[in-house]
Amino acid sequence: MQPDVDLIDGELELTGRITTASNATFLGTIGDTVVVYKPVEGERPLWDFPGVDLANREAAAYLVSESFGWNIVPPTWLRDGPFGRGMVQAWQDSDPAQDAVDLVASDEVPEHGWRHVFDGMDADDREVTLIHEDSLALRRMAVFDIVVNNADRKGAHILAMADGHRFGVDHGLTFHVEHKLRTVLWGWLGEELNADELDGVRRIRSNLDGELGTVLAALISIDEIVALADRCDALLNDSRFPAPHGEMPAMPWPLF
Repeated sequence: MQPDVDLIDGELELTGRITTASNATFLGTIGDTVVVYKPVEGERPLWDFPGVDLANREAAAYLVSESFGWNIVPPTWLRDGPFGRGMVQAWQDSDPAQDAVDLVASDEVPEHGWRHVFDGMDADDREVTLIHEDSLALRRMAVFDIVVNNADRKGAHILAMADGHRFGVDHGLTFHVEHKLRTVLWGWLGEELNADELDGVRRIRSNLDGELGTVLAALISIDEIVALADRCDALLNDSRFPAPHGEMPAMPWPLF
């Protein structure tokens, strides 16, 4: 689960700043590896995620992804950098020609291969529809988000790779003890989980009683680990993609 020692101890050189991010986020290199670096000192605590531990949550999300075995989160680790300790993640070159999530005119929704999320009006009072791919990769990501309680699955947080793989990034708002699921991936609402998805959730639940639980305890609180286990139990018991509930919005803003 740990990256090569060279990526942990090698010199992290910054090459630019990602200005669209809400927290301090930099592009850099460690040797020949291009990485994203988010220093803890650059975190802005949110009212519903107090404290400066977003980097820990990103690292914890990667460990859960690895335990699923679905390669959802790119390699992510904690280490020192030019602005102190922070989260480092291997950069992924996504395919600009692909969109796993899209907002289209309501009369232009594809008949096949996509899932409907919601209808609305744009700034010019035109009817629009939010859709996402109906794919194995996104189904797995939706299950992952339920388990880690992802409060910020924006469309832009899904990287569409040229080979068809989909990576999920930006997992600082995860693992809260309260229900916080905010996602654009609601297209399978109420449908049964398949055998592969249920097996994945069982792996997480089982591994929480072993090595996964041990390593997560260094990153998130015991209460958050208990809540993670409870979400696995609830998902296994119901065996369906859940519906939105509670007072929190069901989708992040902005959507992308």
